[in-house]
Amino acid sequence: MITFLVCLALLVAAYFTYGRYLERLCGADAGRPVPSAVSFDGVDYIPMPMWKTFLVQLLNIAGLGPIFGAVLGAAYGPVAFLWITFGGIFMGAAHDFIAGMISLRNNGASLPETVGTYLGNGVKQLMRVFSVGLMVLVGAVFLSQPASLIANRIDAPALSGIVFGDFSWLLLIVLGVILVYYIVATLLPVDKIIGRIYPVFGCALLFMALGILAVLLFSGKYTIPEFTSFRNQIADAARFPIVPMLFTTIACGAISGFHATQSPLMARCLGSERQARPVFYGAMISESIIALIWAAVAMAFWNGVGGLNAAIAEYGGQAAVMVDAIARDTLGEVLAGFVIFGVVACAITSGDTAFRSARLIVADFMGVEQRSLRKRICISVPLFAAGLVIIFCLPFQTMWSYFAWMNQTLAMVTLWMITAFLNRHGRNRWVGLIPATVMTYVCSSYVFVSPLMCGMRDRAAAYLLGGAVTLVLLIILIFKMRRDAKSLP
Repeated sequence: MITFLVCLALLVAAYFTYGRYLERLCGADAGRPVPSAVSFDGVDYIPMPMWKTFLVQLLNIAGLGPIFGAVLGAAYGPVAFLWITFGGIFMGAAHDFIAGMISLRNNGASLPETVGTYLGNGVKQLMRVFSVGLMVLVGAVFLSQPASLIANRIDAPALSGIVFGDFSWLLLIVLGVILVYYIVATLLPVDKIIGRIYPVFGCALLFMALGILAVLLFSGKYTIPEFTSFRNQIADAARFPIVPMLFTTIACGAISGFHATQSPLMARCLGSERQARPVFYGAMISESIIALIWAAVAMAFWNGVGGLNAAIAEYGGQAAVMVDAIARDTLGEVLAGFVIFGVVACAITSGDTAFRSARLIVADFMGVEQRSLRKRICISVPLFAAGLVIIFCLPFQTMWSYFAWMNQTLAMVTLWMITAFLNRHGRNRWVGLIPATVMTYVCSSYVFVSPLMCGMRDRAAAYLLGGAVTLVLLIILIFKMRRDAKSLP
């Protein structure tokens, strides 16, 4: 319990300390014109109240990550608390805030465009393809999983018993309903659906986490394990070492590249640069707190890490079923239904904004204005078609694993952009450089360690290769930043 409470306190304190330092570092200026005023279009560039942009940003970035990822990542032991806390403070929240500030300063530009400004045209072209691919993959994951959750909760034998390939008719109907919502939310102005219902879902997400926290702290039924060592406690530690596997299992609660693709959506809706810290840094800290709570309850509910690993094996790694079991026992049948509703809402509200981000990224690099509904439809249709192909052709575990690596690779590139931004403006580049180097090593070593990629059995060789890739990239980017600094007036 002490480890958990200390980590919780550090996360809260970081918003008022490190978050304020980053705000000064970036020179947030309430008097500087913002995109919602300069480029108002009534579709994507629309000013909204700060409380609303905060809740929308929280729902945009939360998804299934701080719940499913935290429950599965807790299998590594209380070391997960440290990754969520320090990763969230110094990596994830800093990543989200500064990426958001960079987008603000570039008229709400999408991530590939801002990356190109600071890392060059070649990286920009690569990031355009990579970012759109990741957004479609995220949309597919967050379309299939809430549909599965809803279909499993509906008692309709007449529909669920009839199958089409690997999909029941019930599941196909639910998929279709969610897809229709995604299409509408992607095409309509941001304040029509997203700006109206997301704040409600955001409050539900926070209340759900606070309910679990109250049970943990005051019921007297559960004991949260303490951090005593860095020992890897996952069931198959040889195949799943802490570095890099924990760093990709728990992404959204610590650092996630997906967030940097969502920041431009709200950068186009802020009324002032001084709103960036609560909206970007504050939303990420809130997500880390949610992840911390779910990691703690996962360990406590099954009487320790060993019990959690046994439960993961029993349920076949189906985090949704495990979350349902936790909610039923801790909050009761009725409130458990609200928890599952909250989980579904988290997934759906990240899935639709993933497709919306993909539309904006494509529109930005093709130079297609988005006032016209016809042009929004022309861009969106191929994106939704690609998402459906992924759902019907790839198993969920494969989708999730590649999403995990692509997500953290995107975070790595964003951190290098942040480093170049700070370097160009003569500010403390270490804020970006240290996290960028860490995430470069995580992503490169994952390629050689993960069973779904190279899966090398020789861990020493895998880590050596990951280190070599990291070193090469570090040298290249440092020389590039030095060259850029010399060319500035």
